[in-house]
Amino acid sequence: MSKKKIKEDSSQKQAAQAQEKSSAQYPETIKVHHLTRVEGHGNIIVRLDPQGTVRDCTWEVVEAPRFFEAMVQGRPYTDIHHIVSRICGICSIGHQLCSIQATEDAFGLHVSRQTLEFRKLALHAENLQSHLLHIGYLVLPDLLGVDSVLPLAETHRDDLLNLVACRRLANEFSQTICGRTTHPQRLVVGGMARIPSSRELEELNSGLETSLSRLDRLVDLFVALADKWPQFERPTEYVALTSPMEYALYSGQIQSSLDQRRPASLYKQVTNEYCIPRSTAKWTRNLRESYLVGALARFNINHQLLSQGAKKAAQKLGLTPPVHNPYLNTLAQLVECVHSTEDSLQIIAGLLREKLHEEKPATVRVGSARGVGAVEVPRGILFHSYEYGEDGRIISADCVIPTNQNHGNIQKDMDAMKPELSGMDPESIELRLSMLVRGYDPCISCSTHMVETGSAGRSLVRFVRDRDQ
Repeated sequence: MSKKKIKEDSSQKQAAQAQEKSSAQYPETIKVHHLTRVEGHGNIIVRLDPQGTVRDCTWEVVEAPRFFEAMVQGRPYTDIHHIVSRICGICSIGHQLCSIQATEDAFGLHVSRQTLEFRKLALHAENLQSHLLHIGYLVLPDLLGVDSVLPLAETHRDDLLNLVACRRLANEFSQTICGRTTHPQRLVVGGMARIPSSRELEELNSGLETSLSRLDRLVDLFVALADKWPQFERPTEYVALTSPMEYALYSGQIQSSLDQRRPASLYKQVTNEYCIPRSTAKWTRNLRESYLVGALARFNINHQLLSQGAKKAAQKLGLTPPVHNPYLNTLAQLVECVHSTEDSLQIIAGLLREKLHEEKPATVRVGSARGVGAVEVPRGILFHSYEYGEDGRIISADCVIPTNQNHGNIQKDMDAMKPELSGMDPESIELRLSMLVRGYDPCISCSTHMVETGSAGRSLVRFVRDRDQ
């Protein structure tokens, strides 16, 4: 065999080895089937070429629709807020309050200031419950390089115990105001079925004061982890409730960072829901192809109305609005934890100062009517819209969930991230995208309500069939 032939064979062998190595390093597809540490079922699909260039990233919502809008049809107004609170086991308070708002709006009911204050406390309790769960149990493991919160019991025992204490108080907070830690019973149309006693509020007040120092320690922990966040920015449209009087959670007008302010009754002008074949949840868009809701949107729009302690926490965490890094939604949630605690202390002080008094819920006069509710829940702005008949039973309902408002924005973030992901090893690509979705704190099950029949529905069936094959 000639030297030339030997050299050619050697070159071909090296090329084959290089191609084999490249193929081994960069699979054609990275599939994250049912992403962990999120609520519900969602998939991340990444397609690469042999050189490691990311050709496509796809966010899929594959969970079966739950049809809550159809479930409430024909039911009386007294049942609706209890039924829809089951949309979510984490945001049951927010769903119930949004439902009550829609019903009260339909029937022209106005509640007392005391009732409004208790409803605001209920939302603060839910914010603390949900945010602390996400911050500590779902996101913190990524920053510390572990798969779950369990290893932190050995490596970060004191931090974990501090987190557990904060969340235990949040559960007690919800139980004191709502009668339960989830699926509350005291929140009713026209008022409150029962209010806590002065003694219960005083005990809650003491616990919230103690938790402020615990939250300070949690802020310090995340300050120390500042270099663990992916450096990624994509300006987008931010949508949240806003009010000139307070950091809006319970009520306000719809505010976009790019658009005019609107009353809640015009929510469809902002949400503009539509269906796509690979999602059992609707997507939304306003002035851009997507928008973002949640703690980061609220922070960007309403940061000036945060409590003083929350502003200091934001400063320590390096959050200067506007923040365009979606991963930092978690830090905005932590800032909101401080705000919810401080604002709750102020509300409780006012209730105790003005003396509590039992009230009967307002009398409801039913009739044909339409009403809309809008509430900020942990994952963003939530809308409920109802049409009632003469007998006070639901004719039609529409629920627009925060996570389905974020699905499109998650996809656009992935699209923008492709150049940064190209060349990374598969494990790093998977982690970066998984952290992105987890950062949104999605409640995927809650977002899968209805699929359009006809061409979009048939496309979804074909998509699921082809994916499973």
